[in-house]
Amino acid sequence: MKIGIDLGGSHIAIGVVDNNDFIVEKIEKRLMSKEKKDIKNFLEDYIIKNVKELISKYKITEIGMAIPGTIKEKEIIKAVRLGLKNYNIVEKIEKEFNLPVKIRNDAKCAAIAECKKGVLKDYKRSIFLTLGTGIGGAVIINGQMLDTGELPGCEYGHMIIQKDGIECKCGKKGCFENYASMKVLKANLRNALELDEKTSGKEILEIIRKNPDDERIKKIIDEFIEYLSIGISNLINIFEPEIIGIGGSFVYFSEVLLEKLKENIQKKNYLFNKRDELIILPATLGNDAGIIGSCQ
Repeated sequence: MKIGIDLGGSHIAIGVVDNNDFIVEKIEKRLMSKEKKDIKNFLEDYIIKNVKELISKYKITEIGMAIPGTIKEKEIIKAVRLGLKNYNIVEKIEKEFNLPVKIRNDAKCAAIAECKKGVLKDYKRSIFLTLGTGIGGAVIINGQMLDTGELPGCEYGHMIIQKDGIECKCGKKGCFENYASMKVLKANLRNALELDEKTSGKEILEIIRKNPDDERIKKIIDEFIEYLSIGISNLINIFEPEIIGIGGSFVYFSEVLLEKLKENIQKKNYLFNKRDELIILPATLGNDAGIIGSCQ
């Protein structure tokens, strides 16, 4: 068995993955502002504590880590949403447990899992996006992930979609993820509805369901859909995939977002090559994809 660790901009999950790629036990936590202030110490303490507990219960042979941002060999070069730079977390974990630890970009991990046993498995050419705190992704061509060399590439979230737009933590302005990440959608809804930061995504979704005619909600969702449509249509026009898979916390909101997204892309005439059918589907493995993919 292996342990998979999926670290996002606002969430961490640790799971035990068996030889059939099923998660047999999982521990997860939402990252709040207080934890992000001392993120390195929090991560090391949280990972070591929980991995020790899992190792005491299961025979573990390897640890995989899915990390947002730019990864090179065993180092996090930069993860802008977490404020991490040139951080060798692998070295610390390997010393603690004397087990091999491998690290890969989180969106790539999720795409690998979805290709193997999820929404992308029956397609040769696909685009995968993770919508969460930021936006990441991968391109699959003839069943193989696009090789971009020693750096992970496919940083969809840092496409500029708005000239001189909102300043991003990466230092640029107008980045896609500042307009179309799930973090932005939830934050905008919390602000408009005067909700506390601790209001969970599940609670926000329930509010959307119960208030379909609330003009504040409709305005924010429509704006989010428009920006998401622009970014995704750009990717479709470049790669012409058979399918677009979307993971991250978007999966849990897909019932209120997905059809609007597909209709908007088609209606606005954003595609260079017209399609009778636009296949955009939520990831079937949900937020578990990062854990499973980190163990491949």
